Amino acid sequence: MITCTHNIEGRKSTVKYEEKIIIDGLDTSLWGSDSVYRALRAGGVTAINATIAIWDDYESTLKNITKYLEWFQEFADLIVHVKTTDDIYKAKAANRTGIIFGWQNASPIGNELNRLRLFYELGVRIIQLTYNERNLLGNGCYERTDEGLSRFGLAVVEEMNRLGILIDLSHVGDRTTLDAIENSNQPVAITHANARSQINHPRNKTDEAIKLLVEHGGVIGANAFPMFFNKGFETTLDEYIDAIDYLVQMVGINHVAVGTDFCTEQPRSFFEWLFASQGQIPAKEVAYTPEPYSHLKDFKDQTEWVRLAEGLQKRKYADKDIEKILGKNWLELFDKVWV
Repeated sequence: MITCTHNIEGRKSTVKYEEKIIIDGLDTSLWGSDSVYRALRAGGVTAINATIAIWDDYESTLKNITKYLEWFQEFADLIVHVKTTDDIYKAKAANRTGIIFGWQNASPIGNELNRLRLFYELGVRIIQLTYNERNLLGNGCYERTDEGLSRFGLAVVEEMNRLGILIDLSHVGDRTTLDAIENSNQPVAITHANARSQINHPRNKTDEAIKLLVEHGGVIGANAFPMFFNKGFETTLDEYIDAIDYLVQMVGINHVAVGTDFCTEQPRSFFEWLFASQGQIPAKEVAYTPEPYSHLKDFKDQTEWVRLAEGLQKRKYADKDIEKILGKNWLELFDKVWV
């Protein structure tokens, strides 16, 4: 058994996982909030792919990074900046949560390839090629058409491989997803998505894409975002574990991880911005989100990660396999790609 002393709502947890590496493949909560960082610590989360750019351009992303550097000082007892896998181990030893700078859109580089090197030096380690719609690299999952990667997109993939930045394909269009996997000489990630053959939603991935990802050594993080389940915010933790099970049955235990897509403390205006075309033209309709925000039933925020471990144990997952899903698979992928 994995040892743990976590206490949830006054009861001792039956799952022992405290000393293990826990990594969230995608968290886009309200950064700069003391209570968000304390929730991560209370949940025993070792490291997160923290979204710092979505519809942002070059200047606004630099401002976001500048602000985060201030937060590393302000919340030094809770968080640390992660640039290497060694930093993740150090975060664990120091009882801090490691913050991996990640983007959900390559828009901050504009049309200047050499900006990737600048942002790499500033600590960006995960970049999603497109967010929902078309950019200079390729197409998103909600775009009208999808012709795959552009010439510039191919150059970006090559440069990200060279630098050691993990490619993320979660919101990327179907053809662009396949192009990226086929043209990357490093394994890539789908940090937060489920299988479309299980839950028919454009934000979920085709079996073809998931299997090709795994053939090339990649990892998919099962997504816990309520909007991408049939029951929305009435979705339970158990139904989320169904999505994990489905992926494990499809591609095996070594290629499935967790990407919660937590949006803790984000206001309604944040979701309206997310779903706006290019972050500017309001969507005709944005699905319901609770305010204050709460995630799945029994997995409402970062403090409840241990419930996920318990749920996996109830499904008869071995302790070593629970470790893989909760963080080890991400850690091994980072170790392959980051240089």
